[in-house]
Amino acid sequence: MRPTALPTTLRSAVALLLGAATLVGCSSSGSDGGSTAAKPSKLTVWIMRDSVTDGFLQRFKADFEAGHAGTTLDVQIQEWDGIGQKITSALASKDAPDVIEVGNTQVAQYAASGGVKDLTDRTADLKGADWIPGLAEPGKIDGKQYGIPWYAANRVVIYHKDLFAQAGITTPPKTREEWIAATTKLNSGGNDGIYLSGQTWYALAGFIWDEGGDLAVKGADGKWAGALDTPQARAGLAFYQQLQALGSGPKDSDEAKPLQAEVFAKGKSAQVISTPGGAAAILKANPALKDKLGFFPIPGKTAAKPGAVFTGGSDLVIPESSRHQDAAYEVVKALAGDKWQTDMAKEMSYVPNRTSLAGALAGNEGASAMAAGAVNGHATPNSPNWAAVEANNPIKQYMTQVLTGADPAAAGKAASEAVTKALNSSH
Repeated sequence: MRPTALPTTLRSAVALLLGAATLVGCSSSGSDGGSTAAKPSKLTVWIMRDSVTDGFLQRFKADFEAGHAGTTLDVQIQEWDGIGQKITSALASKDAPDVIEVGNTQVAQYAASGGVKDLTDRTADLKGADWIPGLAEPGKIDGKQYGIPWYAANRVVIYHKDLFAQAGITTPPKTREEWIAATTKLNSGGNDGIYLSGQTWYALAGFIWDEGGDLAVKGADGKWAGALDTPQARAGLAFYQQLQALGSGPKDSDEAKPLQAEVFAKGKSAQVISTPGGAAAILKANPALKDKLGFFPIPGKTAAKPGAVFTGGSDLVIPESSRHQDAAYEVVKALAGDKWQTDMAKEMSYVPNRTSLAGALAGNEGASAMAAGAVNGHATPNSPNWAAVEANNPIKQYMTQVLTGADPAAAGKAASEAVTKALNSSH
């Protein structure tokens, strides 16, 4: 998705959603018609602002062009603001770019609008069996793979090493039970055991997934139904409530109000749930915390598996109206392959698209914790209408209601009904 959920500090974070913008030109000269005709002289590639560095793009462009004689890559940087309408318009045109980077949870929206090439028959060639699930799943619609995973990011726990040491905690917790015990011990002496707002709904989603539940489910009739009124959702929120109570986080706002990085930077909070990139914002607010921040994966119900996390990031798609589909696939294959996945992981501290490439993050504590958590990555419900849920987020309302004393069953029922209505709306 751009990851609606990831703060702007990660890739200047991993970006936010939709809006309206006019379509600007994107052209490709020559034609291969998606077959074996002559190689094109130019391929147009849309990459989102701040996804990767200029240095990475320059290296990739030079390497690709050196290995594909006669081909030039025209890499065009796009803005996240208004990108939804711009891509939809491009897919409907007869002169689309050849490759487009899209937010992973936006793939369903674009596939529903038509114009995205089905790449299912390419997944084996791309080692798709090794893709991290939180990127692979949202790129697959009705059994067809339209989006090819490019990179991922997810939340971890950032902790204050000094406060852990003062509490006698020498090893980060690996289970929920250990996490609650440690956080309870840390929540003393004027310190917060954890700073967790009442509406950090992506963290809640992980706890619900760990219970075997989901935010919404798709029925055999193709219609969606909210699932916040299930026993699994109530169990996930009960754990959230237990954890959230071990600190002074507000019950009626999210992690942006106030900015949790600035709260943590005051030095009185032992933990915060964030992407590793959130550490940069903490250090900007309080440089004295340099070398005092540690990272660990969100604990799971058992030590054998980390807690479930929302996987944000990007996929690569090829428009049906690309005039160079075979050559476009070569660009996608290269960007999704070992060499450039490893380069990008080291340059950007992103999680590579395949679990077997996690070693590329060795030596980077935050990114390594993120990669460890990514093996239990998930995506939001794969509906083209999911953005409508987030626009007036009933999950946040549900959380605040329960945290302030409302009946969980009644609040969950109302939230589920609101999610159901949004997902099945034709507008």
